[in-house]
Amino acid sequence: MTKNMQSLMDKLAIGLSSLCALHCIATPILLALLPSLSALPLNDHLYHEVMVWLVLPTSTIAVLMGCQRHRDTKVLMFAIVGLLTLVASSVYGHDIVGEVGEKLLTLAGAFIVAYAHWRNVKLCRKQVCCKK
Repeated sequence: MTKNMQSLMDKLAIGLSSLCALHCIATPILLALLPSLSALPLNDHLYHEVMVWLVLPTSTIAVLMGCQRHRDTKVLMFAIVGLLTLVASSVYGHDIVGEVGEKLLTLAGAFIVAYAHWRNVKLCRKQVCCKK
């Protein structure tokens, strides 16, 4: 049960991080190509905050469950750095580094978090294979 839950949480966190990155990349492109979309709240800061609040618990649970199994501290360190980058970007990004900087920080954080989860899944699968 916990192996399946941890794997599901890792995959969900990767998906959420990817969705966040896609939003940061696609929104400016879509707004430039289809100006009528500017009437929609696609670039709303609320979206960024909601995504961070979804990624935080999902990532934390998945990484901690995986680290209990494989004991790889690199996964934990990447997850912490990525999550702190996402939180800092969401809370302070626009005011300190501007809109473009906020997007770049968000992308960096999302990729770091996704890498931590990819490594987590890979190590958990390897551990299962080694035990058989």
